[in-house]
Amino acid sequence: MPLAGKDFVNANPEYNKTILQLLFNRGIADKHLIEIFFEPDKVELSDPFLFRDMAAAVDLAVRHVKEQNLIVIYGDYDADGVTATALLREILNIFKAKTQVYIPARASEGYGLNKKAIDELAKNGAKLIITVDNGIRNIDEVAYAKNKGLDIIITDHHEPPAEKKDWPDCLVINPKAEVGVDRNLAGVGVAFKFAQALISRAKLDEQMKAQLLNKILDLVAIGTVADMVSLLGENRTLTSRGLKVLNRQKRLGIAELAGVAQINGGKKITSFNIGWQISPRLNSAGRLDHANTAYELLITKDKKEAAEIAQKLNEKNSQRQKITEEIAEQCRHKISGKMLDDKILIVCSPNVEDDQAAIGWPEGVIGLVAGRLCDQYSRPVLAITKTGKEIRGSGRSIEEFNVMEAIEQSSQYLEKFGGHAAACGFTLKSSEDLAPFMRKMKQLANEVLSGVELASKIYIEAEINLSEINDEFMQALLKFEPFGEDNQKPKFMTRGMQIMDKVNMGAEGQHIKFRFGSIWAIAFSQAENFKDYKIGDTVDLVYFLEFNEFNGRKSVQMKIVDVKKADA
Repeated sequence: MPLAGKDFVNANPEYNKTILQLLFNRGIADKHLIEIFFEPDKVELSDPFLFRDMAAAVDLAVRHVKEQNLIVIYGDYDADGVTATALLREILNIFKAKTQVYIPARASEGYGLNKKAIDELAKNGAKLIITVDNGIRNIDEVAYAKNKGLDIIITDHHEPPAEKKDWPDCLVINPKAEVGVDRNLAGVGVAFKFAQALISRAKLDEQMKAQLLNKILDLVAIGTVADMVSLLGENRTLTSRGLKVLNRQKRLGIAELAGVAQINGGKKITSFNIGWQISPRLNSAGRLDHANTAYELLITKDKKEAAEIAQKLNEKNSQRQKITEEIAEQCRHKISGKMLDDKILIVCSPNVEDDQAAIGWPEGVIGLVAGRLCDQYSRPVLAITKTGKEIRGSGRSIEEFNVMEAIEQSSQYLEKFGGHAAACGFTLKSSEDLAPFMRKMKQLANEVLSGVELASKIYIEAEINLSEINDEFMQALLKFEPFGEDNQKPKFMTRGMQIMDKVNMGAEGQHIKFRFGSIWAIAFSQAENFKDYKIGDTVDLVYFLEFNEFNGRKSVQMKIVDVKKADA
């Protein structure tokens, strides 16, 4: 990380130098931005009508509400899409709209609008379809729906096609298609801006409008963190406010899910809990079954139903973890020898490699498999499976390789695709396109990653001394929450620390902790890896800082990321 300049440090003497370094790392380099960052709840939300089609979209929606026409919210099967769907329907129902929800099945329908679903919705009397978290690349499907007499509003946050002629011919609410709005909004954030615009036009007093907006911010926080978008800018404000709403008045379904999954022991839910515990369980519905289950959890008012759905999602998540690890292990056996020289790893399920193979990988987990392999081998990964007659893939990438740009450049082989720099999804036109598609992706990876060292990296934000770690410093660190993309929990390094004590923990002694001065540092499930370190050794340590609360006592604790002998 580049060091913060002296002018920046001298201009902000009220802050600890390490705190200023953390701010500088996040691009926060003047007093006004610091104030906004540390007090996100006080930041006024941006005007939703900065979106060029927002006024027309609100007018169209209001007309259909007044005429009591059927409005369909067409969602997506991930946590972002499901929260966006629940949010928009909740607001439309408050305004007495006639609504229905449609979330496509991942395996049989895939991502985005499809003509079969449009036929069904038109047959059921739909007059307006509002997409959330999808639709920006559905030019043909939108034209098909319009030919059937349906009105369409696209609310999405994915990258639009490079050429405007390739956009769907309808009203579009998408921050990446705008100037002057926060481009990093999640799908649920875009749905929220649409809801914000609808509420602003309502004939309600300002206090009631504020209450309606506040009521749905918990869903915004869950979807925003789950979708791993930047947690700076407006997303930071939305997530910070949303977490407060979530903890003040937990939705019945979320409360039950937190209980059955033993999330945080009944304590305050944080962005960490959403990202690593809540969203995987919401996502497990769409990955292995149907996302309607997750949607029902978010909207239910029945405690018994909430408990049953929460238990089901918890079990699905365990099943998902098991399947993902089994497939990842299959892939590790394939990735050996010459394949390790590839700049991009492409792994295919048995039924892709051999038409006679009966079993493919569940399409809902291949993105997770790609993510695990990407982390392990420090290079982009595509995982490809066959669902019915369709060959579908999912990719995860490293910061040096924009996988979405590569997919765009390989689009002649693809029926449809979407995503962003770090992740993508795609469907091939035919099995004959697989080999040339793979060759093209490997060629692009070889060009872009030539000379790049493909090795795992640990990004250390600041090197500090033990003497800097005190209650004042820890309180300042707490103000960096909520953590997430572009605002990760800081990793620190301290050199030359002597191990004063060493203790194994856990039923099987699988955890280990070391004492440095008065501070304990813990490493979960790392006792075997760190067993050779002994009392008296001098080490360099990379770690997170956090508070540990036990038996009513609160103390500072290091959570170990990596350790090595000093000067080794």
